Amino acid sequence: MADAPPFGPAHGFGLYIHWPYCSRICPYCDFNVYAAKDRDNGPLNAALLADLGRHADLLAGHPALGSVYLGGGTPSLMAPEDIAALIETADRCFGLAADVEITLEANPVDISPAALESWKAAGITRLSLGIQSLEDEALTFLGRDHDAAMAKQSVAEALTVFDNLSIDLIYARPGQPQTSWKTELTEALSLGAPHLSLYELTIEERTAFGQRAKRGELVPMDDDDQADLYELTQDISEAHGLPAYEVSNHAASKQYQSRHNLTYWRGGDWIGIGPGAHGRLTVDGARIATHAAARPADYQLSVQTPLDRSSLIELSPLDNARELLALGLRADVGFDLERIARITGSETDATTLQSLIETGLIRQNGPTVSLTREGRLLADRIAAELSP
Repeated sequence: MADAPPFGPAHGFGLYIHWPYCSRICPYCDFNVYAAKDRDNGPLNAALLADLGRHADLLAGHPALGSVYLGGGTPSLMAPEDIAALIETADRCFGLAADVEITLEANPVDISPAALESWKAAGITRLSLGIQSLEDEALTFLGRDHDAAMAKQSVAEALTVFDNLSIDLIYARPGQPQTSWKTELTEALSLGAPHLSLYELTIEERTAFGQRAKRGELVPMDDDDQADLYELTQDISEAHGLPAYEVSNHAASKQYQSRHNLTYWRGGDWIGIGPGAHGRLTVDGARIATHAAARPADYQLSVQTPLDRSSLIELSPLDNARELLALGLRADVGFDLERIARITGSETDATTLQSLIETGLIRQNGPTVSLTREGRLLADRIAAELSP
């Protein structure tokens, strides 16, 4: 990898498909989502397929896809035949690597033996299950439409079909005591999923929680208490054989690390299709940012126009370097600072680097720097300090 370009498909090549519909909108969610209701999904499905064709015309020289990720929204609401059509079209347009990882995000209420088998038949190889909590009171607070019993049952059923299973949990909820989180996380680890994504609750301004916080009806957990819970999370996860390989993600082994997310963190290329989806592509040696129209109707209209290289947004060397560093530092393998120098022509400030090492926030191995456990708590700040 030493001779690889500082960004691009040599660091991974994936496809992200955004399905924007949900049966209900969770009060903490800041994603581009819409209530499913009784919608005709035909026009959106056709637009997704057309968008794959547009990208194939632009990216004729790219390698086969190493990962496909269907996120949202709630893509488990899609018909299995529509999922299969997307995977088949992606294969026809770009090719799929022999060991391709194809992830579907799903909610517990959508899990059934028939659904699981239909997803597997469609080509899904990995499931990401949004259980969010194993406490009924917390699930009600988070606006979820399942209870703890259903969450645990869905994990057990999913593991009978998908060995590669990830579950999401949200912690650092207002007033959440350490003892409660320890019990909940320990129980979650005992369910047997080889991958956990553990996220601290973030109150975003545009969400229902954000409006409640603005009115003083909801008080977010303070930073010190969040930091204590984060440290506890690391201790418990490591003790159960799922150490963090990224700030918020834990895996039993490299086999179960999310290849798709690693493409983001390593500075690879990914196609983003679907309403509001972002992508990063290497075209003619330049780093290109794509951002699809957010509203489904606008997105469906936009894919009727071919992707023209001259109309795409090229990231400046500085913006590109800063983004690569901010994402690259999150993974435990760290980030090669020589990549920044190759992009910007300037070295990382040695004084800043030494200060972060001496304070125990980063470690250095040749040109590669990585966050210490203490540094993970300050990942964004450290990336900003090291940025050119």
